[in-house]
Amino acid sequence: MDTPKEMQKGSKEMIGGSPEEKPIWRVMVVFLVPLLLSNALQSIGQLVGSIVVGRYLGVNALAAISAFFPLFFLLVSFAIGLGSGSSILVGQAYGAKNEERLKAIVGTTLTSTFLLGLVLAVLGSIFAWDILRIMGTPDNIIEVTVHYSRILFWSMPIMFMYFVYTTFMRGTGDSKTPFYSLIVSTALNIVLLPVLIFGWLGLPELGIYGAAYASVISTILTFFLLLLYLKMVKHPLQFDASVRKHLKIDWKLMKLLLRLGVPASVNMILLSLSEIAVIAFVNAYGSDATAAYGAVNQVASYVQMPAISLGIAVSIFAAQAIGGNRFDRLQKVIKSGIILNYIMGGVLIILVYLFSKSILALFITNQHTLDIAEGLLVITLWSYLIFGHAQIITASMRASGTVLWPTVFSIVSIWAVEVPVAYLLSHYTDLGINGIWLGYPAAFIVSLILQYGYYQLFWKKRKIERLID
Repeated sequence: MDTPKEMQKGSKEMIGGSPEEKPIWRVMVVFLVPLLLSNALQSIGQLVGSIVVGRYLGVNALAAISAFFPLFFLLVSFAIGLGSGSSILVGQAYGAKNEERLKAIVGTTLTSTFLLGLVLAVLGSIFAWDILRIMGTPDNIIEVTVHYSRILFWSMPIMFMYFVYTTFMRGTGDSKTPFYSLIVSTALNIVLLPVLIFGWLGLPELGIYGAAYASVISTILTFFLLLLYLKMVKHPLQFDASVRKHLKIDWKLMKLLLRLGVPASVNMILLSLSEIAVIAFVNAYGSDATAAYGAVNQVASYVQMPAISLGIAVSIFAAQAIGGNRFDRLQKVIKSGIILNYIMGGVLIILVYLFSKSILALFITNQHTLDIAEGLLVITLWSYLIFGHAQIITASMRASGTVLWPTVFSIVSIWAVEVPVAYLLSHYTDLGINGIWLGYPAAFIVSLILQYGYYQLFWKKRKIERLID
């Protein structure tokens, strides 16, 4: 277990020491490498699954998985909100070298996320058919989609705890251990995928459901291996007696977690509902359009990685700086994040534009579906640079506990811009399905304008205080 002195040393290393010794952009890049690789690995299993399902089981099978994704994202949003709230507190507690407070945050978050996952697993399984029917899931794939979804629902309690545990570790500056755990998870998923889908080694042939079981098994095994590894290396967050004694809900701490996490959860939930609305618009164009939507989501998940990873890094660095009363570092953190967003994101987007047909052809064989998917990429891809800029501004404000207005602005950009633009342009213009795709860049632009305006006019002028005192 780290002593307060060791925690202080680790914190100084994370926030970059003196500006002369370690420029903040350099420390961020070092931190970002395993974080980016982690995000990439997190998607590789899904990508391989989509390639196998799309190429060997057909467009309808790929459409079935794609139709479920917005619903799954909706339910995971609850855990993401709690995890994001706890990451702010973990970062500030670690920056302040307050080990007891750190363990209390971990215990309360683990308990609450497990209970939440259990409730959502039950409700999701019971109402899967009704929800997917409301979403307009095509009749030819709804039965398969419901069965697929129920398999994943029951993995949620463990999945939620695994997610928040990796969030804790990153909050203490450890981006390597989550990366190692994802190597294990991805390897397990890729190995299990063909075995369960095609029934190798004498196992039953599960078809599309094999992809779901591969994901569930690999996640559960990885979580328990992660806990074992943390105990072996005596990691500050190992699951020992000091954590177990806090496996209860500290209601005072829970109130603070909810204050930080609920707006994030609401934002994620409304974002998920907007994706459900969008996929309902897409479903009206048939299962080929649904499959194209799913294929582009896979590509977009990689394009978003620099922005999402930088948002996480900025939030952690900013929270640690605030916890350590090092407010001079905040502007350097934000500036470095914005510059890195345009460099890293810009290079990646150019590469995807250049090789879009080859990338999409990896998991789409139908030419009509391929044409729809390529049109979506061309229209939306560039706007993820704008998305990244807004993410960094939002992350810097959230690290100080300012969550309400950034959440309001995000909701406005989604529900007052993205969904109406997608509906109006697809229903009342000659753009057709392309009108749906235009809703994304419109929302990203409005979000950046609102977030940056509040940041400049209000947030920079307020007094920033620690939340853990």
